[in-house]
Amino acid sequence: MNSENQASPPGATEPNAFLRLLRKVVDVKADEVRALGLGFIYYFLIFSSYYVIRPIRDDIGAANGIEKLPWLFTGTLVAMLVANALFAALVVKFSRRRFIPIVYRFLIANLLIFFLLLMAISQEHQVWVGRVFFVWTSVFNLFVVSVFWAFMVDVFSTEQGKRLFGFISVGGTLGAIVGAAITATLVQRIGSLNLLLISAVLLELGAQCVRLFPTTFEGSGTSIKKDTSEEAPIGGRIWTGITHNLRSPYLLGICAYMFFYASTSTFLYFQQVDIAAHAFADRSARTAFFAQIDLLVNVLTVLGQAFLAGRLIRWLGLGVTLAILPALSVVGFTAMGVAPTLALLVIFLTLRRAANFAIARPAREILFTVVSREDKYKAKNLIDTFVYRAADQIAAWSSPVTGWLGLGLAGVSLVAAPIAAIWLCVSLWLGRKQVRMTQETKSQSFP
Repeated sequence: MNSENQASPPGATEPNAFLRLLRKVVDVKADEVRALGLGFIYYFLIFSSYYVIRPIRDDIGAANGIEKLPWLFTGTLVAMLVANALFAALVVKFSRRRFIPIVYRFLIANLLIFFLLLMAISQEHQVWVGRVFFVWTSVFNLFVVSVFWAFMVDVFSTEQGKRLFGFISVGGTLGAIVGAAITATLVQRIGSLNLLLISAVLLELGAQCVRLFPTTFEGSGTSIKKDTSEEAPIGGRIWTGITHNLRSPYLLGICAYMFFYASTSTFLYFQQVDIAAHAFADRSARTAFFAQIDLLVNVLTVLGQAFLAGRLIRWLGLGVTLAILPALSVVGFTAMGVAPTLALLVIFLTLRRAANFAIARPAREILFTVVSREDKYKAKNLIDTFVYRAADQIAAWSSPVTGWLGLGLAGVSLVAAPIAAIWLCVSLWLGRKQVRMTQETKSQSFP
């Protein structure tokens, strides 16, 4: 190792007041502080970038009407498949410090193109640009987050992920709060169009965090080193993400987890969009309403990420922690099937989204710490993007069917409840499998 790696990071030999305070919230070791801080800031920036434009997407969805949403989700699925292939090609040829900024700057260029188009074309033709923007944003939000977490599970070990991912997730939640607050505050003052520029600036700052991340990393007490060889291109084939997912029961289990989560989320999203379209006639008011919901959810989430996620994983184990969200979904969908009220729907949506961001997301990412580096970027990205949107697609096209069958909120909820029960069983199996794979990895490292 070179002299840079032998040097102790600031605060490693004599913890300062900040480090002592930080340790009251997260179990971080001195030489992990820089990586933890950059991960926190990186997640903050990309989430705030997305949440600045998320209410605009939701407003476009409501303005087009719930009957148009299945077609928008179809376009999203096709775009996601193309984007996934392009991303895999970058992973094959470039190192992670090169392909991650390339992805983000391509998305920034897209934002600038939308900005120019919406400035140049007439109002009556903007509806088609708006629909393309809805599809693009639905790809954008999954890609920026998937690439971030692929980088995190590549840098940190399973043991570190259990301790640190919950706190890193706080950065994303705070970013979502700031992004939603920016839109709620400024949309009626500067208009939706100028928010695209704010989103682009935040995304570029996130790309800079990848450049500043430690070149080498040694987790104290983990006996796992990250060296400069991991900065080489990952290589392999473009379609490896597909073949590995099909061959691995473990990766298929993660696919199933993602499928059940995304499909049930889409059921609820359609109900939210339908209610908002009827409740608000003014589009700016509707955009502000979506932003306020995001703000409420993320304020509740930050406490769970800071104080619950890491502790629950250590106390309950990974499988039980993963099962919390599907268990909540079983209860929530069953309750709405019995008493389908607007108040219950809002409460369920709020709790479910908060539980996902605060608990399920950090736990789900730990599942990928035991797979190969190639799978962390290719198979994981396919699951996070294409599998997610495929579940969206199926749920979206199920909505007209349930309407034709006369199933309202109560009927859809009773259909979703047993799906959530299967999802719960998959969660427990994944937790046990991950523990076995971790033990096998350790036994191979220390025969």
